[in-house]
Amino acid sequence: MSDDLIIYLLYVLPLVLVMFFYLRRHIRRHKIHKETLRENITAGLTEPATLHPVIDPNICMGSGGCAKACPEHAMGIIHGKGVLISPANCIGHGACAFSCPVGAIKLVFGTETRGVDIPMVEPNFESNIPGIFIAGELGGMGLIRKAVEQGKQAMDSVKKRGKSKTPHDVVIIGAGPAGISATLAAKHHGLRSITLEQEDTFGGTTLHYPRGKVVMTAPMNLPLIGKINIKETTKEQLMKLWDNVVTKAGIKINFGERMEKIERKGDAFSVVTNHANYLTRSVLLCIGRRGTPRKLGVPGENLEKVVYRLLDPEQYRGKHVLVVGGGDAALEAAISIANEPNTKVTLSYRSNAFSRVKPKNRKLAEETNKSGRLTILLESNVKEIKSKSVLLDQKGKAIELPNDAVIVCAGGILPTPFLKEIGIMVETRHGT
Repeated sequence: MSDDLIIYLLYVLPLVLVMFFYLRRHIRRHKIHKETLRENITAGLTEPATLHPVIDPNICMGSGGCAKACPEHAMGIIHGKGVLISPANCIGHGACAFSCPVGAIKLVFGTETRGVDIPMVEPNFESNIPGIFIAGELGGMGLIRKAVEQGKQAMDSVKKRGKSKTPHDVVIIGAGPAGISATLAAKHHGLRSITLEQEDTFGGTTLHYPRGKVVMTAPMNLPLIGKINIKETTKEQLMKLWDNVVTKAGIKINFGERMEKIERKGDAFSVVTNHANYLTRSVLLCIGRRGTPRKLGVPGENLEKVVYRLLDPEQYRGKHVLVVGGGDAALEAAISIANEPNTKVTLSYRSNAFSRVKPKNRKLAEETNKSGRLTILLESNVKEIKSKSVLLDQKGKAIELPNDAVIVCAGGILPTPFLKEIGIMVETRHGT
């Protein structure tokens, strides 16, 4: 065997094989990501719901770090550049931006075709109305660790206003990451505060994520608690963390108390809720962008069996359940409950097709329907909710179904009208 052939076999051939497998994987990845993008465009799922990445193709080197770092598989590589291939999957945790080695990704709100309203706030988190502060997702920060920092910094600004003659120095509205952090900071500063949360548990927007979803990818620093070294966690683990934090710090949160309006009272504010009125010098808004759940407005909707989110499918095992809505949240809820033993699930949607849902959810819903575990009633509307049944109308035909629980997944009413009503200036962002 010649020396040249030996050198070829020892050095050149391995290199050729490495390049062959690399290019094959690259071509396969490109094909998969391109097909995923095509499917989402066909399904009309092109608008991200919250904070999302924008990639500068002139800087992007196509390392693939963003795609690997995204737990939601929203990022991909096409033609050697990073692309948001599944916009509807993006939940704005920013892992892609942190992983980019060349800084080609920035996180923004809104797109050219869909603007997002963001309230105008000063660097100290105070709005144009002195005494009303805004932190977290409502102010344009969807990253959990950043929202935590904003809650703390906003409370630092409230403290600088000094003590007041009102019963409360500050009312904190919302018990998501920013609200919890602000509550801890208020106790640290010795402020007379009260925290209100319209839901029956904490977590903010995170509460509405599906079970097992990864919701955080960076450590955070909480007042009174210190640094929490957590790099990746699920929704359930994060909820447990908040519970431990609240217990350890000894703070109190008024769950199930919904803020209904804020009125100016001289130099102070009256915060009116469904339970009480609170007079305070300052208000910190830590509410999410989802606002309050959109209701059906039908008789019987005030019954206890009616809820507006799915927390645990197991609680509906062996029951008759009605899910209302035609988005991904509704389909995911109906499918997961239908997988529980001895459960009868009906999905009611007012339109004639699920036009803006992930292809995977549409396929699963169709398969579950064919198996008999799920009944889909398109072009139907809920007319009345009774203690043991529900009345629906489907194209003029009255339908009464046995029912133990109703889950309404009709989206939320954005807080923009409320902000404008109390005088807070709002700007519309188109990808900024």
